[in-house]
Amino acid sequence: MPKSPTKRRPLTRAALTESAWALFTEKGFHATSISDIVERAGLTRGAFYSNYRDKEELFLTLYDGHTDRLLAELADAAAHPEQGKHPLVQLQERIAGRTHQERQWFLVSMEFTLHAARNPAVAQELATHEERLNQGLTDVLTATLARSGEAPAVPTADLTRLLVALFEGLTAQRLIHGTAHHTHDLVPQVIHALTRPAHSTAAPDEPTAPQGKDEQKG
Repeated sequence: MPKSPTKRRPLTRAALTESAWALFTEKGFHATSISDIVERAGLTRGAFYSNYRDKEELFLTLYDGHTDRLLAELADAAAHPEQGKHPLVQLQERIAGRTHQERQWFLVSMEFTLHAARNPAVAQELATHEERLNQGLTDVLTATLARSGEAPAVPTADLTRLLVALFEGLTAQRLIHGTAHHTHDLVPQVIHALTRPAHSTAAPDEPTAPQGKDEQKG
């Protein structure tokens, strides 16, 4: 008995996303057309448009899938800390260990980011999906630091954005300069500079109030 449209839809979407991902990594986002995607998937353009509005929406589906996998992997790493290693350094190493996969994702996502930067409507959509990722990373960092007795020297959401920016920037440098470019110690250095034992710092969201004149005199 033929599958109903409802039952076929997940299979169709999976075929389209798999086809798109393969083409985006081989040719790039811009060089891949919807015709390329449906041809590789063995589907029709009608099947594409019954599932996705455009190529951008399909990419954002891939973006959410990457977000879900990354957050699940980091949550697992955080739940099984290595003795003697800073917990955030361990998370950073877990990401860096996925070299080939993350390199492919970095190239595709950076191309899409440049595309979004030139298209305000696309940029607005991408920002929503990026915020979901940043919030998920912030939640993982918050739980990891609390479990380990560490505290951020800046608000955790700011720490998340700083680490993401640093990781992306260093990834770009490695792609240009190769692994001989000595950048592998920079992330741990930044992490150690921006965190400290929880008992030795005030809450980053609550700056210490200035002392009055009498207090300053002691």
